[in-house]
Amino acid sequence: MIAPSILSADFARLGDEIRAVAGEGETRADWVHVDVMDAHFVPNLTLGLPVVKSLLKATDVPIDCHLMIENPDKWAIGYAEAGAYNVTVHVEAAHDPVALAKNLRAAGAKAGLSIKPNTPLEDHLETLKHYDTLLVMSVEPGFGGQSFITDVLEKVRTARRLVDTGHLKLVVEIDGGINADTIEQAAEAGVDCFVAGSAVYGAEDPGKAVAALREQAARVRG
Repeated sequence: MIAPSILSADFARLGDEIRAVAGEGETRADWVHVDVMDAHFVPNLTLGLPVVKSLLKATDVPIDCHLMIENPDKWAIGYAEAGAYNVTVHVEAAHDPVALAKNLRAAGAKAGLSIKPNTPLEDHLETLKHYDTLLVMSVEPGFGGQSFITDVLEKVRTARRLVDTGHLKLVVEIDGGINADTIEQAAEAGVDCFVAGSAVYGAEDPGKAVAALREQAARVRG
């Protein structure tokens, strides 16, 4: 699965940018990844619920909201209620991640849990039993265009083993520095869904870039 990140898109043309990856076949994105940043949990400020509501009206591609915000227990439910397909919160920010997962699901969304590069996966395995998606950050959250942190792939391998053995039931997603040079090693580690920003929206044809990344990952995963 490929999830283009609109953090790397032209914010003045977001509708057009999403349509560029909403074609047919291999050029169609599986999800559109939307980074919500509040300038508190992370230093950057991007967009919020009003923009997400507008994007939901503009596309039928499932919206994957990644909330890099403080107090997601209070704010995340609004994104689920608006119609986001998957709403991901950070374990480092959530006060009661188990209750939050239940509330997100009750509001109609898949529940995602994200961990920063330096956050141990093992500390949150019980919590992950309540989630539909694990988002492994392969850069420090807050800004696009960073370099891929290879060390996080050990977390991916651990999560993959737990999914394959039935201990967890979730999609393993990765975000940060994914491009033609890094997607194969992430796929080999066991990633299901690849968030790609610059690699898609920095390309001349974003749809073709989606197809090319998908082909690379599929070759490795078989």
